[in-house]
Amino acid sequence: MNKLRRRSTINLVKELDAFPKVPESYVETSAFGGTVSLIVFILMALLTISEFFVYQDSWMKYEYEVDTDFTSKLKIKIDITVAMKCERVGADVLDIAGAVIASKELKYDAVSFEPSPNKKMWYQILHQIKNRLREEQSLQDVLFKSALRGYFSDPVPQNDSTSNSQNACRIHGKIYVNKVVGNFHIILGKPIDTIRGHAHFASLIKNEASLNFSHRIDSLSFGNDVPGHINLLDGLEKITLEQNMMFQYFITVVPTKLHTSGVSVNMHQFSVTEQERVVTNEKGRHGVSGIFIKYKLSPLMVRVTEEHMPFSSFLVRLCGIIGGIFSTSGLLHRLSGYFVDIVCCHFRLGADQSQEVVPD
Repeated sequence: MNKLRRRSTINLVKELDAFPKVPESYVETSAFGGTVSLIVFILMALLTISEFFVYQDSWMKYEYEVDTDFTSKLKIKIDITVAMKCERVGADVLDIAGAVIASKELKYDAVSFEPSPNKKMWYQILHQIKNRLREEQSLQDVLFKSALRGYFSDPVPQNDSTSNSQNACRIHGKIYVNKVVGNFHIILGKPIDTIRGHAHFASLIKNEASLNFSHRIDSLSFGNDVPGHINLLDGLEKITLEQNMMFQYFITVVPTKLHTSGVSVNMHQFSVTEQERVVTNEKGRHGVSGIFIKYKLSPLMVRVTEEHMPFSSFLVRLCGIIGGIFSTSGLLHRLSGYFVDIVCCHFRLGADQSQEVVPD
């Protein structure tokens, strides 16, 4: 009885077989079928290799949320060269709360305004990258991933000018400011604190004909340094022949958190609007000559996460590629064979009918 039950169970399982086997004696091979099979195998191999590369690659996911951190300090890294001597200019930060920062944190070095050949080459490369970033935003993802993996280092060259003409002042350093609206400015005279407030002492500077606020921004960044990250104002150079020029940069700083499988970095990106004009006594053109960098923080934070394809998704896509190619190629092969048989039968019938016709 047990043997009969086993046999009946095996027969039942055989009847449920969705993949019936065809005896080899009933299978007919052809050169056309072999060619199609070869093309199918090559196509499957190519698509499998490309899918494997897609599985190894990663992409950046952007999410937006409200920034709740307003108590910590924001670091600003500054490196600006002004075409005036150091004793004639002063720089500091004045925020909306009235706090004056950076009078002592910044360093003043006498340098030549003409950049060295190494810097000129770096500026050209930097401008090419920034122009490409404006055209193709996906390049920023490549820079993010390459920077986080350590492929790039900080490209800012050192001041290696060998010229003896020290006709400019390099103002550089790191300052920590409150996360409120602020104004970093470089104007005529050294900054001083008085009873009535903040001021710049410029009464001893009488030769106004030599005033020239042409400048070059070697580096301007907010927050932590990320190797390979390109800031918008890095390498920017402004040359003017006017005496009383006001250069203004309106910056919106966006907090950004980058997360990968091995690295987590908090940084800040920013957008900028530039404006420059000559200061005169005419209506609507009053002001103070100098360089003004006015910044504010965005209330939204960007979270950038590097994501990979799950292994389960890779297997599903791979099975879909193999199964789809097999099914589609089999269907096309059968349809092409069906049409070939119809055409051959039509010609055979025509030939037979012509042979049956007896001439008079």
